[in-house]
Amino acid sequence: MHDTFNQGLIEFLRASPTPFHATASLANRLQAAGYQRLDERDAWQLEPGGRYYVTRNDSSLVAFQIGSRTLLEGGLRLVGAHTDSPCLRVKPQPDLQRNGFWQLGVEVYGGALLAPWFDRDLSLAGRVTYSRDGRIESQLIDFRQPIAVIPNLAIHLNREANQGWAINPQNELPPILAQVYSQETPDFRALLAEQLGREHGLVADVVLDYELSFYDTQPAAVIGLNRDFITGARLDNLLSCFAGLQALLASGPEQSCVLVCTDHEEVGSSSHCGADGPFLEQVLRRIVPEPDAFSRCISRSLLISADNAHAVHPNYADKHDGNHGPKLNAGPVIKVNNNQRYATNSETAGFFRHLCLENEVPVQSFVTRSDLGCGSTIGPITASQLGVRTVDIGLPTFAMHSIRELAGSQDLAHLVKVLTAFYRSSELP
Repeated sequence: MHDTFNQGLIEFLRASPTPFHATASLANRLQAAGYQRLDERDAWQLEPGGRYYVTRNDSSLVAFQIGSRTLLEGGLRLVGAHTDSPCLRVKPQPDLQRNGFWQLGVEVYGGALLAPWFDRDLSLAGRVTYSRDGRIESQLIDFRQPIAVIPNLAIHLNREANQGWAINPQNELPPILAQVYSQETPDFRALLAEQLGREHGLVADVVLDYELSFYDTQPAAVIGLNRDFITGARLDNLLSCFAGLQALLASGPEQSCVLVCTDHEEVGSSSHCGADGPFLEQVLRRIVPEPDAFSRCISRSLLISADNAHAVHPNYADKHDGNHGPKLNAGPVIKVNNNQRYATNSETAGFFRHLCLENEVPVQSFVTRSDLGCGSTIGPITASQLGVRTVDIGLPTFAMHSIRELAGSQDLAHLVKVLTAFYRSSELP
């Protein structure tokens, strides 16, 4: 079974180079499974047994099914993840012409590991907003083919490279697109207009604006002598989005289930479509509009916040607490931080651990070293927004925030199995 899930994840990653494409990929799969698309601007007519999804900003999505068990009796089973990953975003006026090369100015999005971006075959994807026949429209684009590269400087010219050097994003990260000659004037917006025509058959009057990200064209793969690993871009956190989707599609009809995949987690989640915005609460209040009933429903609900965890790296084992070092292919990790960087408490951790044991899924724990800080997730944000009990979990990975990350090839199946059991569970703590 894990081979099937891994191949599905590889295809999902290939189709999802940006949060916009990831949301479209999720929506397409939900639509194919019979979920009905809702528009936030319309009145909703929700029915028992109905399955629905809604998007915001083309980059965040909430999908839900209304179970046969009443919401006041059973509450909601929620799984949360995020659609964004650290990357290089193109600036609004990016064209650079230096020493006979056309380059694009970029801004670092999120806490990216920068060194792995050098010497990669890069493509470009995202959302373009344009005018056509007097109307303002937006469309997703994906060049797909390698169109850019950020070449390293030779060791002969940078003798300190292997001793570590500070990468200057302004000067050293602009990718090279092409050679140009003195009579040529590079025009990035004209290039985007051409891509709209090639990809969608559209003739744009003016390209008004865009949100575009470079990405590595090397596809994800299952690797290793014994095929122990899966490696690819954006495992953090599209791996969790994919697992949550598979679990939702396998859920039974009794419980009311929610999958929320929001944008902007890597930069703090503070946006109208991020976890620190009102999107999820506004959707849930339309499912349960009466205030008293909403509060009672939330008190009977539980959120599993799924985001990747740091596995023990054999070359850097001292970066972990010796008793809390998650291993690849040893199951999902319960993430604990007493300073509330994770929202896990003993009750929610106990429930998740029991759920894993009941379903023969291995489970691990992670606490960062006491002399190191830890990252955060949508868990504490959503818990404080909704007042919903939360457990933070994730699959162990290496090279988090690199252009290419690595996870265990058996762990995705473990996560799908326990999340499916959660969506089907009859009792919450």
